[in-house]
Formats: sequence, structure tokens, C-alpha cells
Amino acid sequence: MRIGRLVQAAAITGAALFMLVANASATSITFNTNTAGTKFSGGGLSLGQFMGQNATLTFVADPSTASGVPSGINFGNFTLACATCTTIAGGNGALFSAFTFNLVVTDVTDGGATGTFIGTSPGGFVFLDQSTIVITWTPAQLGTGTNNATSGSFGPTAFTITPTTIIVNPTSGAQVGSTTLQGAVTSASAVPEPMTLSLVGGGLLGLGLWRRKKVVRP
Repeated sequence: MRIGRLVQAAAITGAALFMLVANASATSITFNTNTAGTKFSGGGLSLGQFMGQNATLTFVADPSTASGVPSGINFGNFTLACATCTTIAGGNGALFSAFTFNLVVTDVTDGGATGTFIGTSPGGFVFLDQSTIVITWTPAQLGTGTNNATSGSFGPTAFTITPTTIIVNPTSGAQVGSTTLQGAVTSASAVPEPMTLSLVGGGLLGLGLWRRKKVVRP
């Protein structure tokens, strides 16, 4: 009898926790970084070297992308290329000067709200086996509501970005020379429903009552 009550209470709790996870991940957000405002400070999606061998740092934006909430996401990719560079030992490389990159995020789901992450870099040297380019991003978060919004309101949605992006050398990465710009999307609406909380509470209460009877019974 005691085992049956324990199993019943545990089943209620387990079902409630399952529903909790399902409800928390039910929301989906569609966003993109493929807008005219996404560009290097000099204009465009490609940046050339300051001196040395011919080299380019190019950004490939993400079109409309749907993601569950909460989730880690990709905002796009930077690709570093230098066809005539050698290794450090060979001595032929390229030097990039300081630059700024604007990443415009459009939240399609919340009525086209937009915000801009700004990346700054002191530049750096590039060889086939080395890249010293690092991009630092601000602000840390776009949304919720009008927090750091350029236009519109993100509603309950918030986008975050990694504090820094370290650009890999031209021969590294799953896609050669490609560095993924990573972040995350969350939503204040992805919370447990009242019914779910009731089930969790009921399950825990059942376990508590079973435990109490076990203790007081002679």
C-alpha cells in the first residue's frame, strides 16, 4: 500500500515536471540579422586589410531564423580569408586596423522590433596559422520591451550576445576560416502555467502526506 502511494505521488510529480519543460519550451521566436544596418563602420559586409597581403574579413548574416525559447542561437558568421598569406614562420601576413561592426537584430515575431549590437576591435595580425583579431560586443542584451531597442518593442523577448568573438585563422574551423557569432534568445512568456504549478504542488504534497503517515504509524 505504501509503495503504491509513493508511486502515485511520484507519477504526479513526474508528469507535472514534464509539462513544466514542455510549457517552458513552447514559445518560438523568428529573427534575422540580414538588414542594411548590419555592416562594418566603413560600409558593407566585407573589410580589407590595412597593410600586408591581401586579406578580407567578411560577415555572412542569418536570414529569418526560427528558434525555440530559451535557446542558444547563431547571429551569423565571420569568414577570414588570405590567399597569399603564409604561416608565421614564412613571414607573409596581413594587418587589419581597428574597426567597428554593427549587428542589427530584427525580432520578426514581436512586430519587427530592432536593436543593434556594436562590436569593436583594435584589429590584429593574420597568418595562415594565426589570427589576433578579437571583437568585443556591447550592449550585453537587447530587450525585453524597449531595452536597447532601436525601434519598436521586443515585448517579452530578449537577445544576448557573447562578450567577445575571437576570429579564427584562415585555415581553422569546421568551415575553413569561419567564426560563428553566438548568442541566446529568451522570453519572459516562457514560464510555467498555473495548472502546471498546481500539479507540481499536488505531487509534492502527496509525497509529504505519505511521508507523514509513515512516521506517525506505530
